[in-house]
Amino acid sequence: MKFKAILYRTKQTMRLVLELSKKDLEIRFLGSYLGLAWAFIQPTIQILLFWFVFQVGFKSAPVDNVPFILWLTAAMVPWLFVSDSLNNAANSVVDNRHLVKKMNFNAMILPLVKITNSLYIHTFFVIFLFLMYLVYDVIPDIFTLQVVYYSFSCICLVLGVSLITSALVVFIKDVGQAVSMSLQFLFWLTPIFWSLDIMPEKYHVWIKLNPLIYIVEGYRDAFIYKHWFWEHPFQSIYFWSVTITLIVVGATIFKRTKPHFADVL
Repeated sequence: MKFKAILYRTKQTMRLVLELSKKDLEIRFLGSYLGLAWAFIQPTIQILLFWFVFQVGFKSAPVDNVPFILWLTAAMVPWLFVSDSLNNAANSVVDNRHLVKKMNFNAMILPLVKITNSLYIHTFFVIFLFLMYLVYDVIPDIFTLQVVYYSFSCICLVLGVSLITSALVVFIKDVGQAVSMSLQFLFWLTPIFWSLDIMPEKYHVWIKLNPLIYIVEGYRDAFIYKHWFWEHPFQSIYFWSVTITLIVVGATIFKRTKPHFADVL
């Protein structure tokens, strides 16, 4: 009976998340002529600009015998998801103060709503990525299915961080700006435009402390290098240790600060 009750509550929660994410997307692009299409147009243009600049303009050399644009895009797609999710989820509680003030509303799902919105767009770009590789005659295979695993890993990591930032931003408005600034640093500290191989070996241990490297290199393993995630046991253990810790810490902070949300908002 307890299992059925838990399953029922989970289904209800997921249904609510999907309903709220749909409404949130409608509000986000309310008043614009193209509406929801902007969510896909902006990052698409960004990727096409990268293709034109690096592939057509600079004629960047292939990386590991793979066209540079394919190597770059494999890392850009998960990064766009991380960046969009963290930026939007940080303000998820503040943006929905009318819901937070309701006594029976579970405010902890609000960061998940923003992440779900970003996941819709991410799914589109994963398909876009498949098509790009097909254009270059790179045929996806069974290794590429790992995208599902790495997408799930990415969601968990982002959720852990978002629970912390969305709770703190209610009391410290500067947290939202700090998230945006931190993402700019992380973009260049993560091997998206550059390969880890160009760095001296002695720095690899420190660079790999960045959990986003697990995601970025994981997408490349799935599309390019054809490695299974279990072939990197130490990186996997480290990533999930950090991610689970962030989720536990985030959930704890959120629960302890939630009773005070209504007073501040």
